Amino acid sequence: GRIVRVKCPRDSRPGQSLQITVPVDSVEGGDGAGGGGPGGGGGPKLPELPPDSENVTKIPNQELAPGEQPAYMVKIPENIRGGQQFPVTINGQQLTVTCPNMARPGMSVRIVPPPPPENGGATSLDRPRPPQRIANPNKQGDKTQMFEVVVPKGVKPGQPFALLAGGVRVLVTCPKNAMNGQKIRFNLPVGLVNRPDGPKSKLAEIKLSYDKDGWTRTIRATDMKFQWTRFDEKGNVDERTRFDTEKSAYVLKLDFLDDNDRMRQGRVSLVTPEKGVVDSKIKSANGNELVSYTDIATAQMKSYEDKIQWFQDTCAQLCVEWNEGHMRMNVRRDYLLSDSMEAVMSLTRKDLRKVWRFEFIGEAGIDAGGLAREWFELVTNEVFDPDMGLWSNSTTNQMCMQINPASEISCPEDHLIYFRFIGRVMGKAMFDRQLVKGHMVKHLYKHILGWPVMFSDLKDVDEEYYNSLKGLKDMGSDVEYVGVDFTVMEETLGVKQTVELVPGGADIDVVEDNLPEYIEACLKYRLLGRYEAQLNELLLGFFDVIPEPLLTIFDFQELELLMCGLPEIDMDNWMEHTEYSGEYDREGPNHEVCIWFWEIVREYDHEMRARLLQFVTGTSGVPAKGFSSLQGNDGNVRKFTIHGVTLDTCVYPRSHTCFNRIDLPLYEDREECEEKMKIAITMAATGFDIE
Repeated sequence: GRIVRVKCPRDSRPGQSLQITVPVDSVEGGDGAGGGGPGGGGGPKLPELPPDSENVTKIPNQELAPGEQPAYMVKIPENIRGGQQFPVTINGQQLTVTCPNMARPGMSVRIVPPPPPENGGATSLDRPRPPQRIANPNKQGDKTQMFEVVVPKGVKPGQPFALLAGGVRVLVTCPKNAMNGQKIRFNLPVGLVNRPDGPKSKLAEIKLSYDKDGWTRTIRATDMKFQWTRFDEKGNVDERTRFDTEKSAYVLKLDFLDDNDRMRQGRVSLVTPEKGVVDSKIKSANGNELVSYTDIATAQMKSYEDKIQWFQDTCAQLCVEWNEGHMRMNVRRDYLLSDSMEAVMSLTRKDLRKVWRFEFIGEAGIDAGGLAREWFELVTNEVFDPDMGLWSNSTTNQMCMQINPASEISCPEDHLIYFRFIGRVMGKAMFDRQLVKGHMVKHLYKHILGWPVMFSDLKDVDEEYYNSLKGLKDMGSDVEYVGVDFTVMEETLGVKQTVELVPGGADIDVVEDNLPEYIEACLKYRLLGRYEAQLNELLLGFFDVIPEPLLTIFDFQELELLMCGLPEIDMDNWMEHTEYSGEYDREGPNHEVCIWFWEIVREYDHEMRARLLQFVTGTSGVPAKGFSSLQGNDGNVRKFTIHGVTLDTCVYPRSHTCFNRIDLPLYEDREECEEKMKIAITMAATGFDIE
């Protein structure tokens, strides 16, 4: 029945819930030792503050002005890298510290914590700071701006065409009652076409400057959804229907069959890109619009670091408030995987977005973030272990993992449940700013993003198989004498089985006329069909946590870096275990261009170095033993190689991920070398040809 006074924290907003601790009324008279109020009554006993973290040291002999807070030195824990966060307790407060980009484990950073809260600093290590729920500053209501355009020549009724409206590439469908040369009108949101000019990422600038014939994500004017579109040499929408090894593509689409809160059902399929439509809005749990197409379109142009910050801020707003419930995960270390799977698979979609706290049964410890980090690391490390049988090493890159098509043999009763579990853990790791201990093959990141996969992606899956299909294409009419039909042979534990690529495929011989359809069927089978059931469950679990529109701001390289973290790269070890060939064979690292190359790489930040590794080796992962054990597609050691070529051969650096080799032209000056390297590395994620 008491009236208490509450001071609103600086990082809180109207409508946000707060937790306060109200002292219990004293029932015994004080003896004066406590310094009570008038009448000598003892004041309420304040709760005991938790001790400072072991890695925290207060800087001695500080001269502080009135109201100024003392500074502390915080030692960076093991396994924490630049940009990652870790919790500490200082003066009774649980704080989150972001590791500076250039800092390393064991180094100390100086921080000045905020003033402790009033009323004795009542806090709880078990309770996180509630996420800020800030009104969306980009909202423009439902205001729209009308545009008028002339239907281009050659466009038929019902046919889509692309244009730039207010600096935004928009896909417009010609009305059925309109013809080319006529004027049509359409509306776009004001917030989308009048976006404030802000700092754009170098990658975005390069895409705008060098964007050539390729797949581009556009916004559909009819419903403001994202759709992939390919433009021909003239800038018109490419509507080819027959499969083409150079230009055709497919995107993975997940159709939900129900809305069950605990175990949704769905079905994945490879569809032509224009059918892979993604929503451009995200709603909060109460149904209000949390993210609009304007927000996403703006975020797509941000730098990688700003994208991550925007993504994490949005996830914090999707997180269920602590007062609405939180989850405590009790697991036995000896039965970590089975206990974890049972716990995670019992949760609803709402539970997956609650705050999780972990406890290893029989072990003392309060989860202030460290136990969570350990749990994610141990669980993902175990599920990606090839000995478990769910995943296997890629045949073209030993650092990457691919789904084992025969996973049912290793886990006959529950292998699909494991993949749903893996998907949920991967999604929750991204949601909670944790890392996954396992790099996947490139096309799986594309599948998660709904990015186009093309015939060239087969090269990263199985280069020998890719070359054999190219060989069939080069044979022309002689292909009918090879004796190939629409089937493939699968071998599992010595048992061979014939799989039909299409219904009745065993009775369809491959000839020149149906060769495109055969290659198309092979592409679909190798990039999805072999493990469709497993990938279906993995994506269902992943999207139980992460809304699909939220991923549209990333490319597949950024997604790998976000999920696995930026690698710790030892530049001296990298240079020491690099080989030189071609034009650089004689002088090696002493060649002028090679000197420029390493100077430029040393100036790169963590992100650009990781992107260079992705460009040359196919993944951002670094072997545990360093670059001396870097492997090629044959499983043998293939050291990082800089191969010298003339400018007549190629203008931009080229990569051969199977051999961990970069073809570096003989540039005439350092500036040209730096510019061309940046373009090649950043354009690698777009899939566009830059030759």
